[in-house]
Amino acid sequence: QVQLVESGGGLVQAGGSLRLSCAASGGTFSLYAMGWFRQAPGKEREYIAGIGVSGTNPYYADSVKGRFTISRDNAKNTVYLHMNNLRPEDTAVYYCAADTDGAVFDTWGQGTQVTVSS
Repeated sequence: QVQLVESGGGLVQAGGSLRLSCAASGGTFSLYAMGWFRQAPGKEREYIAGIGVSGTNPYYADSVKGRFTISRDNAKNTVYLHMNNLRPEDTAVYYCAADTDGAVFDTWGQGTQVTVSS
């Protein structure tokens, strides 16, 4: 069974940067598309970035395009989210997810809090 563990969240000032990591274990990471989601208080979970098994043509939501970069290191079974020029509205719990069945994101990490102060 695949397990995902996020890390790298924290408190940062507006305009700052963070790098989130999501380490996978118990499965074949290189076969899974991976995604990052976030959920702010009182809001629905938002799909913000995704990367396929080849690492090409990543997806970004308009809200993060040009500021966030998703990448993966299959040798380390890890997916990253590099976040630059952070804004207070980026404050949320960030989750990584794996698509292990080729259909939907079906495996989730526990989340990591990102707080951006103004």
